[in-house]
Amino acid sequence: MNKLFASLGCAVCLAATTAQARADDAASRFRAIYTQEWTWRQDQFRGLDDEDSQGAPSDHLPRVDAATQAMREHYWAGVLKKLDAIKPAELHGEGAVDYAVYRFQIETLLADQHFRTWEMPFNSDSGFWSDLGFTARATYATPQEYRDYIGKLRDIPRYFGEETDNMRLGLARGFSQPKVVLQGRTQSISEVIDAPGESNLFYTPFKHMPASIPAAGQARLRAEALAAIRDAVIPAYAKLLRFMQDEYIPEARTGIAAEDLPDGKAFYQAQIREYTTLDMSPDAIHRLGLAQMAIIHRQMLDTIRQTGFKGSFAEFLHFLRTDPRFYAKTPDELLKDAAWIAKEVDGKVGDYIGRLPRRRFAIEPVPADLAPIYTGGRGGPGIYLVNTYNLPARPLYSLPALTLHESSPGHALQMPLAAEMQGLPDFRRYAYISAYGEGWALYCEYLGQEMGIYHTPYEQFGYLSYQAWRAARLVVDTGIHHLHWTRKQAQDYLRENTALADHEIETEVDRYIAWPAQALSYYLGEMAIRQDRARAKQALGAKFDIRAFHDAVLSTGSVPLPVLDARIDRFIAGGGKSPYADEKHCDCKSP
Repeated sequence: MNKLFASLGCAVCLAATTAQARADDAASRFRAIYTQEWTWRQDQFRGLDDEDSQGAPSDHLPRVDAATQAMREHYWAGVLKKLDAIKPAELHGEGAVDYAVYRFQIETLLADQHFRTWEMPFNSDSGFWSDLGFTARATYATPQEYRDYIGKLRDIPRYFGEETDNMRLGLARGFSQPKVVLQGRTQSISEVIDAPGESNLFYTPFKHMPASIPAAGQARLRAEALAAIRDAVIPAYAKLLRFMQDEYIPEARTGIAAEDLPDGKAFYQAQIREYTTLDMSPDAIHRLGLAQMAIIHRQMLDTIRQTGFKGSFAEFLHFLRTDPRFYAKTPDELLKDAAWIAKEVDGKVGDYIGRLPRRRFAIEPVPADLAPIYTGGRGGPGIYLVNTYNLPARPLYSLPALTLHESSPGHALQMPLAAEMQGLPDFRRYAYISAYGEGWALYCEYLGQEMGIYHTPYEQFGYLSYQAWRAARLVVDTGIHHLHWTRKQAQDYLRENTALADHEIETEVDRYIAWPAQALSYYLGEMAIRQDRARAKQALGAKFDIRAFHDAVLSTGSVPLPVLDARIDRFIAGGGKSPYADEKHCDCKSP
């Protein structure tokens, strides 16, 4: 009998050892796949900056030609095949989470290559030429950094040539931006052409150079920059302007629905999956949006009653859009109000989030060349941009919600915090998934109620109007791209259901037309976080700690919504414990 037990014990030990060996092998193979691909991916896009991040150092811009795009598609297809050979069940702990996040990233990258989205490399407010403005506004400290920057300036003609070749390919198959959203979109190109020498945007880094660079070295670098602007930058922008005016805009498509593009239904569904991380149909999203709008509308009516206003809903919206009390008189006033709100949040955010990032953020106006077609604000690592253009379109009653979303505890907190995480692979620290990132930022507007940031019924209405704006996106985006709404129908829906100013309604609808499905990520992401919170609170009861819950949400890096749901399930199963209780997952300390 003892021999039998001994034999059984050995068999159990052998099985456990074999299972562990399989798990170690799977983890090792998976780590090798994502480490190699992430390094390759960073090299592919080296030198490319936008408003959210600065690219890795480089003296040139990325290659974007059709042959390079085909190579990338082939590469990512190979990566996906390698992932297929790994069984997620053999990965333990965070390894299984890493696999789910990484596979979603690769599937999304591959889908974009399959639908050749690179043939349409711009939308209504951002594009390859305007993103270079963030490179021009970056901070440089050493001679090599300045030389790299000048190298990128000299590379602009090649880069623009490849982008316009790609756009021609799109035009040839009917894959272009709609003509209706292109009017006035060349202003940011013209402004570069019309500003010679030291007045040019791309000379900005040379106006104030660090004293650590000797005067003679500064003079040489400035001369090289002026030559690059004169010989490369301005001619490239002039050639791009001629292409846009003479070729692209005249030949752009007249329809606005994504489903009218080549393989349009599949393309729009792929965009929905990319931006929501969910497999919802356009019809289901549209119905959900209508239902949520009805709920929010009732809340808005209740808030109107609190103001004492006696007129109709439409009359109240007109009152908000036209009464001078709700609008800043100068750009500085708007910026200072935003700063005041941000500092008020600073004093309270530690009561709601346990782990805060080291990095702080500046509050700056949206650059003048972008402002006329830009959103009301944008936030990211180190920056909260406030649009001070057209002040009658920037209501103060919406500023608290905007600030919570774009600065802290929204984008300017979440993104740096993810980057500071230790123990997560880089593809989770630095990549951005819209449903998670925008969902969190919109949830922060909701959280502002509990933090006491909305001080008047008008500010509360501004919050609800922003909620309606995001829920309305579910209706409008699917209305445009699936149900074939007109541009006017979409504008009228926002005008009748939100307190947004007319200018913002026009720029926002053009954004949805030019960027299919991105607008869906906000409200669906917020709903997921609020549902996760309600589930955790019900399950944990008195053990529920709001700071620990928020830490659990923020500790994941940017992840698909189903992955976040699973993370909160583990948070509940672990008794609501903060992921930082053992201080092993992050190298940062709360201030």
